[in-house]
Amino acid sequence: GRDCSVQRRHQKIIEEGPVVAADPEIFAELERAAVRLAKEVGYVGAGTVEYLYRESTDGSPPEYSFLELNPRLQVEHPVTEWVTGIN
Repeated sequence: GRDCSVQRRHQKIIEEGPVVAADPEIFAELERAAVRLAKEVGYVGAGTVEYLYRESTDGSPPEYSFLELNPRLQVEHPVTEWVTGIN
């Protein structure tokens, strides 16, 4: 996974990997939710799920919302391969 927390005019400026905004447990939850989404819509193949993640400031659980399911790999995919060592 990657974390794109710095944007300008809806364009990614900084891409971080691995994800630093969410705890590993939350990130695992997001991965499971992404798989459920793909299965729900019948998607098979390589793809990218994007979501908006918001950390809590008052002690409540963090929140996330899915933005889109892209039926292709993103141009940033090599960042994930490099960070994880998985092709």
